[in-house]
Amino acid sequence: MKKIALISLGCAKNLVDSEVMLGYLRNAGYKFVSNIKKADIIIINTCGFIKPARQEAHETLTEAITLKNASKLPSQKIIAVGCYVQTDKKSLKHKFPEVDAWFGVNDFDKIVDVIEGTPFKHASQCFLYDHDSPRCLSTPPAWTYIKISEGCSHRCGFCAIPLIKGPYRSRSIPSIIKEAKELASKGIKEINIISQDSTYYGSDIGLKVGLPHLLKELLKIQSLKWIRILYGYPEEITDSLLGVMQEEKICPYLDLPFQHSAPKILKLMKRGMDGHRALKLINEIRKKIPDIALRTSLVVGFPGEGPKEFANLKNFVKEAQFNHLGVFLYSREKGTDCYYLRDPVKESIKLKRQEEIMQMQAEISLNKNKKYLHQTMDVLIDCVLAKNPNVYTGRTQFQAPEVDGMVFVNRTNSKKNLLNTIQKVEITKPDVYDLYGKIVK
Repeated sequence: MKKIALISLGCAKNLVDSEVMLGYLRNAGYKFVSNIKKADIIIINTCGFIKPARQEAHETLTEAITLKNASKLPSQKIIAVGCYVQTDKKSLKHKFPEVDAWFGVNDFDKIVDVIEGTPFKHASQCFLYDHDSPRCLSTPPAWTYIKISEGCSHRCGFCAIPLIKGPYRSRSIPSIIKEAKELASKGIKEINIISQDSTYYGSDIGLKVGLPHLLKELLKIQSLKWIRILYGYPEEITDSLLGVMQEEKICPYLDLPFQHSAPKILKLMKRGMDGHRALKLINEIRKKIPDIALRTSLVVGFPGEGPKEFANLKNFVKEAQFNHLGVFLYSREKGTDCYYLRDPVKESIKLKRQEEIMQMQAEISLNKNKKYLHQTMDVLIDCVLAKNPNVYTGRTQFQAPEVDGMVFVNRTNSKKNLLNTIQKVEITKPDVYDLYGKIVK
């Protein structure tokens, strides 16, 4: 049977789609390899959200084509799928004629048909898997993601996600619970709920308190130890949500992309919550969940962001004291309401502003981490450090996978395998993003 290498670019939501494709391929008898040089078929799941993601897709496609030509394997196939293909297939086909097949975000479940050349009917909307969809997990055995919806019904002026994936569509609670139980039965300790906007969950299917209701059902799964919510919308943080988040199993963690703080910029972005209201919300959240870790994403270089607006943003970061923060450069996206805005900010200024915010945040993050020094914390051990087998890596409840820091834990003299377990760890050294510690006997 032919060997397949799948490269998943972009966000964790893309990764879930890639895992579902792998599930269908595994059921069809295909074998997987990590080295694309050894693959008969290379699948690249692209991201097209912003310019840097498209550049990464170009580089990955170029690398695959170069390796194919160098290997002189005429039978080797390259298949490009996903968000970037959904938005710009025509130009991609022109630029990369060596790619054998293309499809967007609607037909991930038809990957076997695509490879085998079997005719199929293209779906009319973005693919959304359910509990019956096969899935081949690629994350460590201690944790994984559960995608609870697809699409987005917000119309932020700079964001192309609704154009790529359509309006918000929730999975049913029974479907999510069935998947979570199955994952827990396989030893998963932590599930990370992901969606373009998890706090909107259920609104499209008539659930007034959809996410709190879902969380209460997930709490009943005894073998699940941690439940984490990723990607919320600030205006949708409710008392009922914060109430259920006080349960021990739910990680005291929220990722709330505020995007900016200056009223002028937020109005152009078609976002509703300015810095003043955002700080008020942050204070309310911390009153109800004092030890919560907050992450946000910001955009610098938006058209019209002058020195005054950037100073507003810096002050917001200083006042908010986020645990974790990411900064994106504004990317002008076709089809969005902001595409035709004038007064663009130079790329050099965008980069300078990004660096300035991240330098501020590095100091804030270090001070936040210093508070953990000598504390004993629960750490989910998920890997052994590749460069040093005497060191485990893991995360606390305050660190989301793949985007935040890690905890490096010295292995004890015990030969007991601690992978996929939650251990008590004393923090012996805090760094800017990572923590270092030792297991408490």
